[in-house]
Amino acid sequence: MSSSVPSTPAPVRRVLDWRLRFGLLSLVWGFSFLFMKVGTESFAPFQVTLGRLAFGTAVVAAAMAVKRERLPRGAWTWVHLAVAGFLLNALPFSLFAFSELTIPSSLAGICNATSPLWGMALSLVALSEDRPTRRRVAGLGIGFLGVLTVLGVWQGFHGLDVTGTALALLASFSYPVGWIYVRRTLAASRHSHLSLTGAQLGMATLQLAVVTPVFTSVPSGFPLLPVLAVAALGVLGTGIAFLVQYDLVAEVGPTTAQMVTYFTPVIATAAGVALLGESLSWSTPLGAAVVLVGAALTQSRPRAGRGGGAPAAAPSPQASPGVRQGSRV
Repeated sequence: MSSSVPSTPAPVRRVLDWRLRFGLLSLVWGFSFLFMKVGTESFAPFQVTLGRLAFGTAVVAAAMAVKRERLPRGAWTWVHLAVAGFLLNALPFSLFAFSELTIPSSLAGICNATSPLWGMALSLVALSEDRPTRRRVAGLGIGFLGVLTVLGVWQGFHGLDVTGTALALLASFSYPVGWIYVRRTLAASRHSHLSLTGAQLGMATLQLAVVTPVFTSVPSGFPLLPVLAVAALGVLGTGIAFLVQYDLVAEVGPTTAQMVTYFTPVIATAAGVALLGESLSWSTPLGAAVVLVGAALTQSRPRAGRGGGAPAAAPSPQASPGVRQGSRV
């Protein structure tokens, strides 16, 4: 049957349904905290981060080669990418690795979920176009109430490693600082998201390659399990995770795709308790649930109007220019 209507390009057929990819991404980012914990049992935190970035960069570089993407051009673009790589990758990845020397991986995963709360607080100050609403301000208050619940404030933080927890919270704070920086410097870039992310990860890897030999010594051995944990952290949690999330954003939109943030701490907690034998008090899951409710409220937008905004690099956890996302590890 013929038709005079011009044909439209057939939609891209994907092997896995987006719901399966969403679940896969949740699992990968949730288990990333377990991988860090296992990695730091045999390697220094900087070494774990360097390995993670190197493996993640290799995955993204391979994807760029397949798609024949070129690296960005322009001196200032590279300066901005170096800063973004520090704030969104090198710094938070290192801080999380250091934090897990003294705190459970489950607590690190919950601290990671506070990133949208920090982002909301910072956006009120740094982004004049990001107007607060009653719901979002309420979410900010609820979220930080959840943080205090997780930390057991009524017990005077008894039994809590303050330094490790502070490092994990600082790592979560670094993400929105980086997103705001990217929004102001790279939002108008004509380079592809994949190209920017590959360059950003490359700059972060270079930074750790310079720092790591100065502050660490060569490992005495390379036990199989920690090596596999670091490789999984980089290949799955940094490289493939970004590609999967980028694909999800393109298919179902940033609002749905970034909801993976709310599943990550649940999986991180379950993995830490079940596989690492980490203890869990009643206040931890309760506080985590309150944090997630608050974080969800801070991400809400009025129904009318279009949310623009430059994408923010993942998380994350992981963070890359051109993709609007929540927190990531």
